[in-house]
Amino acid sequence: MEMRLEVVQVPVSDVDTSKSFYTEKLGFALDHDVEHIPGMRVVQLTPPGSATSIVIGTGMTSMRPGSLEGLQLVVRDLGAVRTELLSRGADISEVQDMGGVQFAHFADPDGNRWVIQGATPPEVRAAHVG
Repeated sequence: MEMRLEVVQVPVSDVDTSKSFYTEKLGFALDHDVEHIPGMRVVQLTPPGSATSIVIGTGMTSMRPGSLEGLQLVVRDLGAVRTELLSRGADISEVQDMGGVQFAHFADPDGNRWVIQGATPPEVRAAHVG
């Protein structure tokens, strides 16, 4: 059996505001923006280099806008990505080192909370474990 997580719903209150945030400030690619049936708008967005997308829209979920937390975007160079996102106008926390693993945090316009994790080379992880 094979299963891949490829799409995650993110509950938002204003689809256009969120679409702008994810595409302009975070650089996500717009995969599609369609209204399948009246009242059901599906906007699929993919982070740069990711195999997994997010979907925002209307008429799809009963989750409260802003209630999602803990989705993680893993990057090779957290400092460089943070600098890029700040230059695009995103509000990103300072980088925190949690025992060899680096994290930064941000929230979308509704308050859905995300984590950016710096990919830690195995030799650095090993130094912090032992």
